[in-house]
Amino acid sequence: MTAAAATPEQSTTGSADLGALSKLVQDANDAGVSYQAMADRGREPDGKKYPKQWYQKLVKTPPVGAPSVPQMHAIATATGRTFRAVQLAVAEQWLQYEATEFSSLDPEVRIIVGHLANKTPDEVRRWRYMMEADERAQREGD
Repeated sequence: MTAAAATPEQSTTGSADLGALSKLVQDANDAGVSYQAMADRGREPDGKKYPKQWYQKLVKTPPVGAPSVPQMHAIATATGRTFRAVQLAVAEQWLQYEATEFSSLDPEVRIIVGHLANKTPDEVRRWRYMMEADERAQREGD
């Protein structure tokens, strides 16, 4: 018995091996958005479009350099993802930067979280227990 050959639209790269942007594009393709559909709907703010091969290459043979901001807009509209999701994927794939959303937190809380990020799991658990004990003591004192 022989296995069916992979079609050009099917994933032949393990998603665990892909960079974040490559995975984002591959995930859109796996979810049913063909590379041709990406080419049809993806466009830069000025209207420039890219052929389906460009989207395929983002997955199969990613470029050495990160896409430009207008290209990221095209990827976002092509895949149906937000510009922010594409931006974060680009940062992770080309800059090895994983963003964490703390912008809505109080600045003092961000400092505390930053300190805890460098702790071992046991140290984090100890800090959590101390904070919970402090909260209980405050409730019981009221």
